[in-house]
Amino acid sequence: MRLVANSLYDQAAERLREQIFSGALSPGSFLDEAALCERLAISRTPLREALKVLVAEGLLRHEPRRGCFVAEITERDVDEIFPVIALLEGRAAYEATERAGSADIAALEVLHERLRSHAAAGRIDAYYEANYAIHEAFITLADNRWLAQVIGDLRKILRLARHQTLHVPGRLQQSLGEHLAIFDALQRKDCAAAEQAMRNHLMAQRNALRDIARNHHSRIAP
Repeated sequence: MRLVANSLYDQAAERLREQIFSGALSPGSFLDEAALCERLAISRTPLREALKVLVAEGLLRHEPRRGCFVAEITERDVDEIFPVIALLEGRAAYEATERAGSADIAALEVLHERLRSHAAAGRIDAYYEANYAIHEAFITLADNRWLAQVIGDLRKILRLARHQTLHVPGRLQQSLGEHLAIFDALQRKDCAAAEQAMRNHLMAQRNALRDIARNHHSRIAP
């Protein structure tokens, strides 16, 4: 499908993000510019602008005279990023708990019921999407644009790998329990408990990813 003329490179960047996050473009894979131009029905100029955007976001790496490759997450990346995002999303949970009204809590209840249903049925892909929506809901509810901006940048990198954790035996139910603990604290309006529960949740994800990295020679696939 041909992209419209308006913001060609933005649309191309979004299409490429989707392919990276879905695994259609695997970690370490080379991006053939000619093939991408044909697939997206755009010229080299907007494609290269799109690639620059994704390089800046950390989803691609550019090698001089070779081109662009899909980024790979290493054990060191996991160790460096997760403590930071745990602090940031913990703060978002604190602020979300402060601001949450009855309508917000009702909306979050629907999302958590969906999460329970997917966990019970073992629907990992659907669980991941509901999980992601809950994190987004907390960030939106916090209503702090600086937190949202920095968390958003880091979450793009972690989406390269976070989905993998749910395949670790027992992790699906652990993740559900962690989410329910966060939601319980929010319902009780206990900001500090919500913050700590969110931090615990993110660090548990880090531990799962570290295990995967060690089993795959420090490389983590999406």
